[in-house]
Amino acid sequence: MTAFALDDPFDRRSGLPRPGGLLRTAADSIPPSGLVLLAIVSVQLGAGFAKELFSALPPSAVVFLRIASGALIMGAVARPRLKGMSWRDWAVGLGFGATLALMNLTFYEALARLPMGIAVAIEFLGPLGVAVAASRRRLDLLWVTLAGLGIALLAPWGEAETVSWAGIGFALVAGACWAAYILLSAAAGQRFPGASGLSIAMIVSAVFIAPVGITTGGADLLQPELLLIGLGVGLLSSVIPYSLELHALRRMPKRVFGILMSLEPAVAALIGVLLLGELLHLQQWAAILCIVAASLGATRTARSG
Repeated sequence: MTAFALDDPFDRRSGLPRPGGLLRTAADSIPPSGLVLLAIVSVQLGAGFAKELFSALPPSAVVFLRIASGALIMGAVARPRLKGMSWRDWAVGLGFGATLALMNLTFYEALARLPMGIAVAIEFLGPLGVAVAASRRRLDLLWVTLAGLGIALLAPWGEAETVSWAGIGFALVAGACWAAYILLSAAAGQRFPGASGLSIAMIVSAVFIAPVGITTGGADLLQPELLLIGLGVGLLSSVIPYSLELHALRRMPKRVFGILMSLEPAVAALIGVLLLGELLHLQQWAAILCIVAASLGATRTARSG
């Protein structure tokens, strides 16, 4: 029996269903692997809708809408307690938030220059590097080689209409930030209870990105339809997937969770095709599969070591 089954979905006084209890009951009825896949789809749908906004707003303004909306929701759901925090706590929280802001900004800049599947595949080199570093086995050379092959297949050595060196550069920086995010997330988890660490990071990241986002977005940020889409992007990209992943991690081994998350570049490529019409060449699909295979292998090696 999971922790969610202990929560009564109905209010005892009124007898009416409670939204939070019903959501937990619904989540408990879905297999944990299904929750992870739903989280992956949610994140990539959020990225797809964000990319649709690039025709009306620059990527930095879209990032601000995403992070600001996510910070408001997370701040209301998991109110962080700032009293009694040591300077080390503040250092972790500020570093976590700054990394989150830079990761999202560089990823969206990559997304503006690359198809979704390619941007996510290159960014995935960050967690892949963390997994390889955690294992340090000879077999890891195979995963590094596969990842390198994937990048070589994606690079625009000749004339390429869909891939640019600038986009690859932004995606690589986003991947490095993702690696730092993983390490800082673990540190925040040790210092802050529940989701309060992530809540603090999102608030800090919103403050960091606000000057750039507001300057580039200007008065267009006040358009109701853009604000509504930005709220949807924040929900799909941050709040919903984080909640689903949290539920899944309570009911499944971390090794299995990591293996399922390795499918994210392939899901991103599929959503890019279906939502944005981003058709990829056979060579690009092969590159994405190389990176997915490298991530799967590195995750299995790191967890079993």
